Formats: sequence, C-alpha cells, structure tokens
Amino acid sequence: MALDTTQPGLATTVAALRPRSWKLGAGQPMQALDQFSAADFTHIVDDRADVHVSSRNGRFYLGYFPNGRPGGADEDWVTGEGWVIAVTGTASVPGYRMSFGTETPAEIIAGVVAQILATSQPL
Repeated sequence: MALDTTQPGLATTVAALRPRSWKLGAGQPMQALDQFSAADFTHIVDDRADVHVSSRNGRFYLGYFPNGRPGGADEDWVTGEGWVIAVTGTASVPGYRMSFGTETPAEIIAGVVAQILATSQPL
C-alpha cells in the first residue's frame, strides 16, 4: 500500500486496497443438508420447518433454523441463529459447538460440514 508521509492521516489508492466481492445471502441449505446419508444420520423436520440432523449415536448434531432458533423472552439472542453444529466430547476430550447466523451462506456451512464429516471415523 502506498503511503504519503507528507500529509497527516492515511492516503492510498483503491487498487492498493484490493477490493473484493464476498459471498452473501443464505443460499440453498440443501448444499449442507444433502451431505448426511439416511443410513448414518437421522433427519427430522419439525412443525416450524426447522431441520434437525443427528448421528445415529447422538454425538453429532446439526440444526437448521431458517427463521432463527426459537428462544424464550430472556434468550432473544438466539433468534438470529440459523445454524447450530455440535459434536459431543468424550470422557477425556471436550466436544465443541458452533453457530452461524440466518444469513450465513449455505456454501460456508457445507464446507464446515464436509470438514467435520471428513474427520469422523467409524468405531
């Protein structure tokens, strides 16, 4: 980035900033959901059209909430949650949980899911 030290503040050019276009918008959730086989995962669609996917042993969970995850009056923060992914730990290693907003591109979620599935191993 080119800086002009004779003037106070930061001076640069648009080219030096390297503008980018970023993937935005929720996209198609099936990009993420289609990765789960019926043989290895349970799929449930509830009365709100939320989708819940869990591994047969219950250690993996993915929830897709197109209108935000429901919460009580004291839990308004969950209403913007569109995706929840959780893996239960073991007696010696803790699990993890991650969540993404309703407008997180499904392609991003699909990439996360693919990475998680690639690291899982049958026991």
